[in-house]
This record gives sequence, structure tokens and C-alpha cells, in this order.
Amino acid sequence: MREIKMILDTLLRAQERFEDTLKQMNLNEANSMPNPLIKSVSWLMWHTSRELDYQFSELNKSEPLWISDGWTHKFNLDLPDDTQDYSHTPEQARKVVVSDKKLLSEYLNTSIQFVESYFETLDETSLTDIIDKNWTPPVTKEVRIVSAIDDAVMHSGQAVYTRRLVINK
Repeated sequence: MREIKMILDTLLRAQERFEDTLKQMNLNEANSMPNPLIKSVSWLMWHTSRELDYQFSELNKSEPLWISDGWTHKFNLDLPDDTQDYSHTPEQARKVVVSDKKLLSEYLNTSIQFVESYFETLDETSLTDIIDKNWTPPVTKEVRIVSAIDDAVMHSGQAVYTRRLVINK
């Protein structure tokens, strides 16, 4: 499917932006919020990894990697596993602190590999299947996929902006 290849390429570009951004920062910088309303690069990568993990686990009808692969224990955050990270307050976002940048990269890589493996099994005819009737119009599988990838792209751009704010203080 050409469309899936294109959307996967878009996701891989977001991953590349995240990795390049993280590489340019030390651990303290990655964990820093330059402003109460601007989340840290650590939070942005963690959230994006979780968002991809949870969205595609739901599509795949499987347990999120956060739980099944033990990422909850690897990160050991002072947040519940079912935290609604998309709506974190600044205080909650400050709790996403890592002691090793490699952990962020590994979870992002694992989540993206999970997305890639999901795409390998995706039946193109199922893209129009309605998966959430709580919205008007109801959400199709295609809309959920585009939304998840779009979110990853947006957050990778925010990470670049955050890095510039943190490093240029």
C-alpha cells in the first residue's frame, strides 16, 4: 500500500527529528521544561512513544507495550500507568524525568517498530472500519492512524523548539 509507506516515512522523519534533538542535549537539558507550559523533550518523546503504543495496541487488539514489555518499570515514573498524558498539567509533566536518554530512544524505537509490524498486517479494506462511535463523525481506522502519526510529527517539531529554548537560555 503506497499510502501506508508514505505515512510510515512521515513517522520515521518524526523519529529522526526526535533522535537528532535528543542527541544535541545533555540529560538535564532533555528533562528541563523551559516554561511551565512548554513540556520537556523527555516528556514529548515519552508521550509520543506511549501515544503510538496505546493507539496501535488498541488497533491491534493487544496489550500496550508499556505494560507487556515492562516499560512502566523501566521508566519508574511517579504517575499511574493509566495516566492521560495528553492532558498533563505542568506539575504532572515535570514528573517525566529519565536518568538515561537511551531509555527514551529505546521506547520510541520499540513503539515505532510496533507500528511498522502493525502496518505489515493491515488490510487496506479495513481502513474505513469505524472504531470509535463517540465522535461526530465516527472515527475510522484510517482517521485514527493519521491522527496518531500527525501527533508524533507535531511533538517532534515541539521537541526541536524546546531544545532551542533550553540550550539558548
